Amino acid sequence: MPIHCLYISYDGMTDSLGQSQVIPYLIGLSKKGFSFTLISCEKEENYTANKEKISKILSDNNIQWIPLNYTKKPPIFSTLYDIYKIKKIAAKLQQEQPFSVVHCRSYIAALVGLQLKKRFGIKFIFDMRGFWANERVDGKIWNLKNPVYKIVYNYFKRKEIEFLETADYTISLTHNAEQEIQSWTSIKNNPIKIQVIPCCVDLDLFNPKMLDAQKLQILHSTLPLQKEDFVLLYLGSIGTWYMLDEMMEFFSVLKTKKPQAKFLFVSKEEHERILITAEKYGVKDSIVIRPGNREEIPYLIALSNYSIFFILPSYSKKASSPTKQGEIMAMGIPIVCNTKVGDTDKVVKDYNSGILIDNFSAKDFANAIEKMDNTFFDTSKIIQGAYDYFSLEKGIEKYNDVYQSVLS
Repeated sequence: MPIHCLYISYDGMTDSLGQSQVIPYLIGLSKKGFSFTLISCEKEENYTANKEKISKILSDNNIQWIPLNYTKKPPIFSTLYDIYKIKKIAAKLQQEQPFSVVHCRSYIAALVGLQLKKRFGIKFIFDMRGFWANERVDGKIWNLKNPVYKIVYNYFKRKEIEFLETADYTISLTHNAEQEIQSWTSIKNNPIKIQVIPCCVDLDLFNPKMLDAQKLQILHSTLPLQKEDFVLLYLGSIGTWYMLDEMMEFFSVLKTKKPQAKFLFVSKEEHERILITAEKYGVKDSIVIRPGNREEIPYLIALSNYSIFFILPSYSKKASSPTKQGEIMAMGIPIVCNTKVGDTDKVVKDYNSGILIDNFSAKDFANAIEKMDNTFFDTSKIIQGAYDYFSLEKGIEKYNDVYQSVLS
């Protein structure tokens, strides 16, 4: 008999994050004898566009999906309402057909998992994904000068400790975060059980050997790129954490050294902001933007010479694992990125997979660009680094080990 598990995610499965960082793991675990019921909160636009595709993928893999509407406004109260909905459906499901494990992705979901453990004695896995409350502050989403946000922040910091103390296992994205947590004297039963599993990559999809040469050539011809262009790639969302101004300034310095350089943005959002920022740095004519669906992204990565991402270094970023790092490495492309973000710099050093920047000055940018010209990067070693560190199969095995440990 399959082991019946409940998986709760406040992120939607019709979001790109759900498709890359939830569904592949659940499919892998389903093949190892686990039966999943999946509760997620879906944003209306993404759900309308992708519900049929996602529903079929989950149904084909015997995963029961219960999509709930994500409530956006008003702040705080909308989240409380969503938590209420998840708690109500989770308790109903538990009484109808009891679960052995509840696996909670991040803090909102963990509020439900904690209640289920206390009420029904279910094994509880806290998949923390990051220091969520600190991220809200570091990202200037919660202003602690506002007494309401101060109360909410303190509430979640107390809950964070309770999650860690009560969970049968905790999942951390980074070793950096694990070391930080194990140093917290406020946790009664430290050291706690933590498994480090970074944001993993589907190495069948992100595989340069699997690219269709004709499809790659056709894609290249549809973009305003010439064969002689030096292509710098940015992959992913342009949001709270990604330092668009600094990346654009880096490109403007690169442009003085390599006049044929183009900056390719593979992103579904904030195209206008990208162009306005590029105009500020005098490089608007060298910007290429392509939204890119999941199947197209490996081809777009393959068109680049280098990739770049600068992430705002802050306390909460100790716990961050950029999904894009593994995807880009899997395609053998070197990365320019900054230090002080999760395990990012360690991975770059261990696999010689790019160039690290400590400060965001024109001088540092010029030094990095000089290294780009003078450093040999072994494509096969970069790809091997992706297999060693970001393999989806290894991630599934680690999750399986956690489930087996919890159930034993």
